[in-house]
Amino acid sequence: MERNPPSAAGGSGTAVFVIDDDLTFGSLVRELLEDAGFAVQSFTAGAEALAAARVEAPAVVILDVNLPGASGYEICRHLKDDLGDTVGVIFVSGDRRESFDRVAGLLLGADDYVVKPVDPDELLARVRALFRRVVRPEVDQPAVSNGDGELTPREHEVLTLLASGKRQGDIAKELVISPKTVATHIQRILGKLDVHSRAEAVAMAHRRNLVSVAYDGAPSVPAEISA
Repeated sequence: MERNPPSAAGGSGTAVFVIDDDLTFGSLVRELLEDAGFAVQSFTAGAEALAAARVEAPAVVILDVNLPGASGYEICRHLKDDLGDTVGVIFVSGDRRESFDRVAGLLLGADDYVVKPVDPDELLARVRALFRRVVRPEVDQPAVSNGDGELTPREHEVLTLLASGKRQGDIAKELVISPKTVATHIQRILGKLDVHSRAEAVAMAHRRNLVSVAYDGAPSVPAEISA
């Protein structure tokens, strides 16, 4: 499989790649991460993900061990060879659940390893921690603040639209900005409010009267995400 040097993808990106041939699992994880403000790309095979990574490198990759064609182990090796420590890899597996499986994955260069079914809050916390570690400071979240005074006018706009139930793509269209820019604003909002998900940010915004829109409840998230 042909490889490009790390510079071909421009170093560390800000997107999360989900690589899993289980469409249900991939869709649930994508929804979970997008609700938390991440820009997400989904793939069912490693080859297409590697091609996308050469165009724009991901920050974090959630990678199933068992994939059609090249295995998750091989995809991890290619990602780490091409991008080094600028990409974080989290293996997920419903079949390889033993301690020696996790050790093998970590020895191959993965940064983390979780087994299915996956608790959504735990997966989100792991992604956020790895994201903070690998993303360059200039595109990472600003210093965390428990107050809302640091929110910019644009961040207030984004938070208000989030509280109205709009998704990332809808916000981008309404504010005439890119979805990637919306994702960056959401990450900053989460950091400044010291919360870990879009639902938490919306709940806090209502508690503090930061927004005055009607909202019919936080998006539902399954108790566990399984294969």
